Amino acid sequence: MSDWVFIVVGLTLTAAAATALFRIIRGPSILDRMIASDMLLTTMICALGAEMIYNSHTRSLAAMFVLAGTAFLGSVVVARYVSRNGRL
Repeated sequence: MSDWVFIVVGLTLTAAAATALFRIIRGPSILDRMIASDMLLTTMICALGAEMIYNSHTRSLAAMFVLAGTAFLGSVVVARYVSRNGRL
């Protein structure tokens, strides 16, 4: 693939990470912050996948699984917290 494709992908992932960080900092509710943190973790997984494609290796696969598990468990914990307390 051409290098310009990876440059565009990198810029897109950087923009997605920046908007997720903005929403994590800005809020206003815990659910907004949780969705933004899921988006940030998903962006990180996509960046690792793009890096694996660019360099033709699979060494980052374990890190991708750890990030996916962290995103899933974090979402479950926050959903249970919100459902028990009834607070947003």
